[in-house]
Amino acid sequence: MSQQSAAQRWSDLRLRLISAAIIVPVAVFCILMGGLAYRAMILLVSLGLVYEAMAMAGLRWGRGALHWRGWLLLAWPLAALLAAMRGEWRVAFALVFAAGIFGAAQWACVAVAALGGLSLFWLREPSHGAVLVLFVVVVVIASDSGAYLAGRVFGGAKLAPRISPGKTRSGAVGGLVAAGIAGMTTAFFSGLGSPLGGLLWGMVLGCASQSGDLAESAAKRRVGIKDSGKLIPGHGGLLDRFDGLLAAAPLAALLSLCVPTHVFWDATPHDVIVALTHYLVSSSASSH
Repeated sequence: MSQQSAAQRWSDLRLRLISAAIIVPVAVFCILMGGLAYRAMILLVSLGLVYEAMAMAGLRWGRGALHWRGWLLLAWPLAALLAAMRGEWRVAFALVFAAGIFGAAQWACVAVAALGGLSLFWLREPSHGAVLVLFVVVVVIASDSGAYLAGRVFGGAKLAPRISPGKTRSGAVGGLVAAGIAGMTTAFFSGLGSPLGGLLWGMVLGCASQSGDLAESAAKRRVGIKDSGKLIPGHGGLLDRFDGLLAAAPLAALLSLCVPTHVFWDATPHDVIVALTHYLVSSSASSH
């Protein structure tokens, strides 16, 4: 490695560390505080995600001011999140799906941000909501870090060479193990739910996180870009940092619906089947 290359790598690492040192404490503070601080954080991040997703989808802004469609698309997930803040969850989800009137690409841009934001809103609703959100965040970070470290140490066969050549199967396994340990540890120290459930559902959420990462890598490869944006110095775009969380949070929110009086990592397969059956029966009855 040349001296110039080493200096560049150190400069990039230093920038990443500085960004993380600022962002992580602010995010943790907002999660713990809840209320307006947490909601404002989710709203701002969601707007940034829609902006980046639209750029990746090739949807360009108009000359001078933003084109009216761009403004409308930015406002759409904002309206859904504001509806959820008022407790109008059906209106919120109706707005997300109604974004399909703009087209498939535009709907995907809105759905990516809005569904993730709505899920994080929902998880923070209970009195122990901060623990639920932190569980998901910690598991996603552990999955990402564990995959990176295991891949660097063990190497081996590529996981999906056509999508993301840098990812290995050993990294994927390492990420799942790290996610499970993180879930178990969070459950243990929070004193909520079963550590065993934290281990198992932590691995499941880790799998969802890695799937989100691969999906975003596939989208970037399709449009021929390395980073989704430049909003986070040293880290690329918001989608680069939150792709795993956007996939894991909706799954955690669905699990919480299955066990509304418990933490979601206490959900059993029986709870999931019963909740799904109840939903299907209720939907069938209401349609008649």
